[in-house]
Amino acid sequence: MGRIRMKTKLGVAVVAGAIAATQAVGAPDLFQSLPSDARDLDGMRWDKRPVLLFAPSEDHPDYARQMEMLREAQAALAERDIVVLSDLDDRTPSPLRQGFQPGGFKLVLVGKDGGVKLEQDAVLAPEELFAVIDRMPMRRNEMRD
Repeated sequence: MGRIRMKTKLGVAVVAGAIAATQAVGAPDLFQSLPSDARDLDGMRWDKRPVLLFAPSEDHPDYARQMEMLREAQAALAERDIVVLSDLDDRTPSPLRQGFQPGGFKLVLVGKDGGVKLEQDAVLAPEELFAVIDRMPMRRNEMRD
């Protein structure tokens, strides 16, 4: 499977059931596990901006640091409709993990349109993530409304 590059369309619905169930109860949990059978994120399209975090384990230093930073920025995550989905099992790679082929830690931002907007192998400051999102036309429209 070829490497998915920035700003390409990602066959980004399996996750939709978990998200919809959470939303039906109340405010969605901003931090969730990416289901191991998730093939795409179509169920979130036009509603959420998924941030995928891949790491070999919960104890990976970059993953732990990234999660700490994102947890401190929960209000800003919610304001931008971000949901953080973690895949921490590299022994049985999910279809999405196979597509992104993380060698260790990887962060992937998917826009509401389903396109990959950012992909990097290093921890990203929340302010940098928000800057990328805030430059998107759809987000600019949201801020005006």
